[in-house]
Amino acid sequence: MGIMDRFRRKDAKVQTQSSMKMLSELEQICGEDKETYMALYHTMFLDPRKIQYTIKDAVENAKKYEKEKNLGRARIWYDIAGGIALYEGNPKKVAEFFGEAEKLSGLEYPIVNRAEKAVAAAQEYYKKTVKEQVQEA
Repeated sequence: MGIMDRFRRKDAKVQTQSSMKMLSELEQICGEDKETYMALYHTMFLDPRKIQYTIKDAVENAKKYEKEKNLGRARIWYDIAGGIALYEGNPKKVAEFFGEAEKLSGLEYPIVNRAEKAVAAAQEYYKKTVKEQVQEA
């Protein structure tokens, strides 16, 4: 072990500790509400402006696949519709679309029961991040 290895190890420890202390923008917005954070972490789009579909398109696709008994694809389209509704700030639609995805998949979507809080946090996140991205371009 050389003398430089000792310095490298200390550097790695300092970097790890400092990165652990930094919270993401979403974590800062949600604060102590870990349930809302996890609900959003698994459902929201980082940059919803890149989604090329409308809610109407997503719901039509979901219903089409549901009719064809392709429940996996139907669930994905309901997820997309819910993510768009989250961006648009519509808690009723968020609960509706993620509720449909929950029924099809058998998975639990925590966002269904906390749509109001999730939409409020997501809107705050989007105001900060999407606005900054527009200014950078």
